[in-house]
Amino acid sequence: MSYARKNSRNVTGSIVGVIVVAAIAIWQFYLFVTFKGLQGGTTHLWWAIAMGVLACSAAFLVFSIFVRHDTDDDLHITSTRRA
Repeated sequence: MSYARKNSRNVTGSIVGVIVVAAIAIWQFYLFVTFKGLQGGTTHLWWAIAMGVLACSAAFLVFSIFVRHDTDDDLHITSTRRA
């Protein structure tokens, strides 16, 4: 399996994971907003906050790895010392 294909699968899987976690955060916030009870659904709010923070940090990590400079493509220029 080539490096490009393996890398694209990892990026695609990571993006899908971030979308799933963000969807869970949105769903928990929806449950908090529509909760009918005495406590106001604070547990749903805390889950929504936790999942939102997790989604944002995972998206940051995926983005930072995606735009990372490839060290294999470096061109090292060396010069010889003249006496």
